[in-house]
Amino acid sequence: MDRRKSIQTIILGAGASALAFHGCQTDVNKSGAAAVQPDPNYFGRTPKELERIEELHAKQLFNAHEMETIAVLSTVILPPNEPHGGPIEAQVPEFIEFMGKDIPELETTLLGGLMWLDHKSNTEFGVAFKSASLEQQKEICDQICWHDPEIPLDKQPLEIQFFALMRNLTVSGYYTSKVGIADLGYKGNMPNIWDGVPEEVLKQHGVAYDPEWIAKCVDQSKRHIVAQWDDDGNLLT
Repeated sequence: MDRRKSIQTIILGAGASALAFHGCQTDVNKSGAAAVQPDPNYFGRTPKELERIEELHAKQLFNAHEMETIAVLSTVILPPNEPHGGPIEAQVPEFIEFMGKDIPELETTLLGGLMWLDHKSNTEFGVAFKSASLEQQKEICDQICWHDPEIPLDKQPLEIQFFALMRNLTVSGYYTSKVGIADLGYKGNMPNIWDGVPEEVLKQHGVAYDPEWIAKCVDQSKRHIVAQWDDDGNLLT
């Protein structure tokens, strides 16, 4: 199993623990207000939610250098996967900035962690993290990607907390995007064609369909017709 598939399996199975640690709530609407009419940009948002979203978009948390660093780190954490792409195509850096603005408690960890990355990279390799080679970037990440499970995460060094948060934000942002969903191969509820139980299975159990019933129920030319029943439960059409 390659590293990317390992990350996908481990993180999706374990859940976003770092987000929970920082108090992240996935349910944006807690007011119980009825949704407004569908909007092409914000489907199903309430007026209060729309106002909050616009307010957050108007703010800037990271400068250009920090956004570039986040973009690089996100692809180190979750390398792109053809043909769907990776965190950049899924706009994960923008998602991370949005979350940082939406949950102020994340700001110190995110900004402090980005500073730590550059300091570490400059000290060891003479360049900012985003300009280091992939192997150098991995070497730095390998030093902060594991933490002692016996020690609460909020008691761990800042860089450990930062990487745990970035890893979970990256995976959460990617696999809740259109790109990430396509990468998972998830198709959701889709219409299909049902021709009944396969003949070999029916024979195995010694049963068979009633010809008249199967002609009414499993006829693809009538698949859009709603069945009609009489008061006794007999199928009419």
